[in-house]
Amino acid sequence: MSERKVLNKYYPPDFDPSKIPKLKLPKDRQYVVRLMAPFNMRCKTCGEYIYKGKKFNARKETVQNELYMGLPIFRFYIKCTRCLAEITFKTDPENTDYAMEHGATRNFQAEKLIEEEEKRIQQEREDEELNNPMKVLENRTKDSKMEMEVLENLQELKELNQRQAQVDFEGMIDRYRELERREKEREKEEDERETKEMLERALVKRLRDSDSDSEKEEESSSSQAKESSTDKPTDVLTADKPTEALGASAGGAKRAKVESWERSVGTLGGGGALGSLVVRKKPVTAVTKAGTVATAPTSITETKASTAGSKNASQLVITQNGSSSLSLLGAYSDSDSNDSE
Repeated sequence: MSERKVLNKYYPPDFDPSKIPKLKLPKDRQYVVRLMAPFNMRCKTCGEYIYKGKKFNARKETVQNELYMGLPIFRFYIKCTRCLAEITFKTDPENTDYAMEHGATRNFQAEKLIEEEEKRIQQEREDEELNNPMKVLENRTKDSKMEMEVLENLQELKELNQRQAQVDFEGMIDRYRELERREKEREKEEDERETKEMLERALVKRLRDSDSDSEKEEESSSSQAKESSTDKPTDVLTADKPTEALGASAGGAKRAKVESWERSVGTLGGGGALGSLVVRKKPVTAVTKAGTVATAPTSITETKASTAGSKNASQLVITQNGSSSLSLLGAYSDSDSNDSE
């Protein structure tokens, strides 16, 4: 089995290549090629814009009887993308460009027009100088004058660059940065000072409020102390009936009820758990007159109280040096029990 892809062909022994007929193709035959639009153009039929670089399936042919230095010139046929009108353009090897023939107008060729205008002016000048020697002198004078102006402008630019070169841009930037840093520090100090002043004002306000509160508390405490100084220390303990103090400092204070004391603390003379700890002592008293009781001269502190009712009695609270609070409570309860008996 022979190979499917072979490059060598079989030539018979009697093969004569001169007997093969040659194809006679016309010189202006056309080929279908794929190309892109070489410049921006606008269709004359419908006004459609065709931008540079748009791809077309174009027909290519060789232009007859046109050569540029032995180089052939080619013509391309394309169709408008909107109305399918035929547009033709050809190569321009003289200007290394393409030239529009018909079917559209070329857009954005201002640079090309300027170049063509410069070439035209240069050609006219050369033609004038060829026949008029005075025109040659005049043109040379104009050229020399223009050259001097160009040199002066160039010298001015050099001097300007030298003046700018002496400027220390790095130093200017450093000074600007230093000024910016100082400005930031100043703003920071101002913020700190304002914050400190606000805190001081708040602190002063708090101190004033606290002083006013303390003054109010002192006034209330002093008023309470005055009220408590008018009462005797034994008024709470001897709160059986409203009594009046016998001394000058008594001043007629009211006594508290015994029931409230007994409800909160309880009595010690009632044979309870603390009854064995209390030692009862009988105060030494003597009746001087009818309805009054007098105590014997002892080294004890006396507290007398009188009632405005039908019962006139004096109660004696004996407080010995070094005695405990329990003994005082016991003595007080004993005195109450004795009076009630």
